[in-house]
Amino acid sequence: MRAAARIVSAAEAAAAIPSGATVAVGGFVGAGHPEMLTSALERRFLESDSPRDLTLLYCAGQGDKGERGLNHLAHAGLLKRVIGGHWNLAPKLGRLALANEIEAYNFPQGVLCVLLREIAAKRPGVFTRIGMNTFIDPLNGGGRLNARTTEPLVERVSLDGEDWLRYRTFPVTVGLIRATTADARGNLKLEREALIGEVLPIAQAARNHGGIVIAQVGRVVERIIDPKAVRVPGVLVDFIVVSGGAQHDQTFAESFNESYVTSAGSSAAFEPMPFSERKIIGRRVLNEIHAGDIVNLGIGVPESVAAVAAETGRLAEFTLTLESGPIGGVPAGGLSFGCSAHPEAVVDQPSQFDFYDGGGLDIAVLGALEVDAEGNVNVTALGGGRFAGVGGFVNITQSARRVVFACTFRAEGLEVDANDGVLHITREGGKAKFVKRVAQVCFHGPSAIARGQQVLYVTERAVFELKADGLHLRELAPGVKLDADVLRQMDFCPHVGTSGQIPPECFAK
Repeated sequence: MRAAARIVSAAEAAAAIPSGATVAVGGFVGAGHPEMLTSALERRFLESDSPRDLTLLYCAGQGDKGERGLNHLAHAGLLKRVIGGHWNLAPKLGRLALANEIEAYNFPQGVLCVLLREIAAKRPGVFTRIGMNTFIDPLNGGGRLNARTTEPLVERVSLDGEDWLRYRTFPVTVGLIRATTADARGNLKLEREALIGEVLPIAQAARNHGGIVIAQVGRVVERIIDPKAVRVPGVLVDFIVVSGGAQHDQTFAESFNESYVTSAGSSAAFEPMPFSERKIIGRRVLNEIHAGDIVNLGIGVPESVAAVAAETGRLAEFTLTLESGPIGGVPAGGLSFGCSAHPEAVVDQPSQFDFYDGGGLDIAVLGALEVDAEGNVNVTALGGGRFAGVGGFVNITQSARRVVFACTFRAEGLEVDANDGVLHITREGGKAKFVKRVAQVCFHGPSAIARGQQVLYVTERAVFELKADGLHLRELAPGVKLDADVLRQMDFCPHVGTSGQIPPECFAK
């Protein structure tokens, strides 16, 4: 008979992690992140200088841009290598990479989710076109972030006469995951967690490579009655750490929000969005979303689309989804990003990316730091050597049927106003966003044309469309001067023909 689950303290669990291990950590921003475990691992290292030389693998960004999440693990000596999808929420990790103190890779979030399944099954890798012709392509650096990082973990291969990328698998030997409830035999249930994430692939990967799985849970019960509610079977779990609610908030912004785990309930109350350049953009982008569309909205400016849809009563016309797993509902923002209020369903993250990668999205709305004449987009190179990481951006933008990049026309200090449906630029932004060449290619315009995607770039004053020969001006805002307000504010000249007008109602106050 299999023994009962082994319940240990967080310190005892951290002591079981050996030097040189490859540690996979679950979570999305703060949802589902085993905060008690990562903080205990940090304490052990600071007190005993052990373990050392760990490889950290994670799919989505986990952190609060300060101290929590994967920031706990950002110590030279503790880490040897980091392979992650999004880095911006764990700036301490980023500083180690920029200082060349660790090996550092940035791969697409969806690839890493699926890679965990391939690691569990001991298959040779993920074969995909996601990342091709971006900075992740081995022809353009292979996702390596500094000079210390030399081993190629992604390669180009030929299959049936076509080029693909192969992301190599490697053993995972420690899995750190989180659940709400464990039973006496270690079975795990996630009833109060906002997301499922990749808990099962992490546990299977570590178990199948002779490693250990440590689960942080809120409570332990004698038995989980519904076997279908078990997300990770106890046969995969080695140690259970009971948090009792400590360091177990549902997200890094909220202790617990019932709407994230219930499909029924009163509709979220939306305060009208104040007039701004973001509201203008949100209104114009909303015109591109059709009834019945399956939609993904990125963080930042794209969030305004949901806000204006709520104001106009259009939210029920289409289905919002998040790469983290929610389908339907209304996406949360800030440090609760990745959760949705009253979703219709929540699937595991790898399955969501299976759907995305196969072309399941009708339209995706993402932000952009820089755009160039070829339609290439940078979202991760922040300047000054800083980087954010691509997260799910590459999967989503390469796979959606239609893509809209929503951003202000210029950055740093832009202020606008409007009267009678006419836009007034009261203060020009200090930095161009439409540049000669993006600092890093995260979306490759020519490849999008070859795939047959429809691509728009929507700003508060102009709308551009990507065609085979580059960006074409499609619409101008009422009151905007083509030469002074658009062409002179770009580092390249788009194709200008007969352009239409951004609908005046986008500028109503």
